[in-house]
Amino acid sequence: MTSRASTGTVTRDDIEAKLRELRGEVDSVGEKAKGGVMVVGAVAAVAILAGVYLFGRRKGKKRTTVVEVRRV
Repeated sequence: MTSRASTGTVTRDDIEAKLRELRGEVDSVGEKAKGGVMVVGAVAAVAILAGVYLFGRRKGKKRTTVVEVRRV
């Protein structure tokens, strides 16, 4: 930012440097957040699968017909 301090104008290099700085900050925050989202997504998927399994198992027990075979 030496050009701005000496002439008082903003150059293309100043803008590019600031954008690179901001993008670096955004990328680092995004990488940190991505890990947390992946963990939450995995836990949610396991919870949904467990719920579907348990509800299906319960419904299967309700509909099961018991047949007794007796030989005379």
